[in-house]
Amino acid sequence: MVIIGGGAAGMLAAIGARRGAESAGIECAITLLERNARTGTKIRISGGGKCNVTHQGTPAELLEQGFLRINERRFLRNALYGFSNNDFLELLHSRGVVTEVRPDGKVFPLSEDASSVAMAFEELLKELSVQLISSCRVRSVERKDGSFMIITNGEPLTADAVILATGGVSYSKTGTMGDGLVIARKLGHSIKEPSAALGPVFTLKAPPASLSGVSLRSAGLVVTAGGKSIERRGDLLFTHRGFSGPAALSLSRDIAELCREFGSASLFADLFPEHTPAELDQLLLLHARKHGAQMVRKFLQTCPIAPFKKGLGEAPHGTIPTALVPYIIRYSLLEIDITWSGLHKELRKSLLAVLKRFPLGTVRAVPLDQGEVSAGGVALGEVNPKTMESRIVAGLFLCGEVLDYAGEIGGYNLQAAFSTGWMAGVNAVKKC
Repeated sequence: MVIIGGGAAGMLAAIGARRGAESAGIECAITLLERNARTGTKIRISGGGKCNVTHQGTPAELLEQGFLRINERRFLRNALYGFSNNDFLELLHSRGVVTEVRPDGKVFPLSEDASSVAMAFEELLKELSVQLISSCRVRSVERKDGSFMIITNGEPLTADAVILATGGVSYSKTGTMGDGLVIARKLGHSIKEPSAALGPVFTLKAPPASLSGVSLRSAGLVVTAGGKSIERRGDLLFTHRGFSGPAALSLSRDIAELCREFGSASLFADLFPEHTPAELDQLLLLHARKHGAQMVRKFLQTCPIAPFKKGLGEAPHGTIPTALVPYIIRYSLLEIDITWSGLHKELRKSLLAVLKRFPLGTVRAVPLDQGEVSAGGVALGEVNPKTMESRIVAGLFLCGEVLDYAGEIGGYNLQAAFSTGWMAGVNAVKKC
């Protein structure tokens, strides 16, 4: 059996295959081919080198929170139940890697050293007698007479089963060049064109320099294009080129797809995502009646951002950043010193519109190579979700980011890679 790709999915596929072979009494040679000089390159840099390995919760919770598209959630269900986050952590702990769960549910190595995760699996691969061939570029895979011929930059290989675990196309410096997609396509699979996911969003015109580094906590980020509108909720960070932070990373996949479909997309921030326009209008009107002499600017400088529906008194996520206030005033077409008593209905409606849809700029594309993961890949309908075996080519298994899914930030994508890799391994070894 040959596994192509020594990342998260590939290493777990090799481990799962050997464990599956041992439990079934199958004798099988397992060879792992890695394009880079060492395995786990992307693991070593994930999470800023700290490696958010998975997320706390039941498989059902991980599927619901981490995979927002129903078809992807359904596809991954068997894998995440078959090799859960707890199964993975048990394996990791058995190798001496201690983990901690953070308040937001993210799980990290206690050492905050991503390389400890990769090294633990490298050592396990050696113990399990998995043959590792590094610096190995696979040129092609051909199916002939019931077996596979793997052509590499070295000696050709033959195998009864092949697992494609080559990753997507983001972070190409780690070796994810889309080789697996080329191989899968030549073997008859349909490929959805890759797009960025969990990446920064750059606008055509950079945000004002005075806003660089400003964070909008728990705001709504809205993208619109061609009459479509999609929203996420979370912290949003202004950068010198556009936007980052959880809300931007989460929405980047949808932004990229809308840009591809319509040529460009418009971004807005909702500073009051808990309130409908009508509800917010009533709060502003009530405040105006009580505080007619107050300048609107002064109000905005102390106004809660993303408050609960109870009113404007509590600030669970802090207040609207002071640096943003002049732009709210400008975009609302208000005078800088206008008071609430001077704010007639049309101007109040103008302010309301900006608070619910603060303009952030226009986007034409999301940089594919800067996404933490890439969406797109082998069509999920062409892969058996119970085994990860191709429905097109018998004996070919696919796992990890080469498949057309992408999860949210928080360790969900690594867990999906581990789970689909393990499932591919334990089923592929049955072909030996």
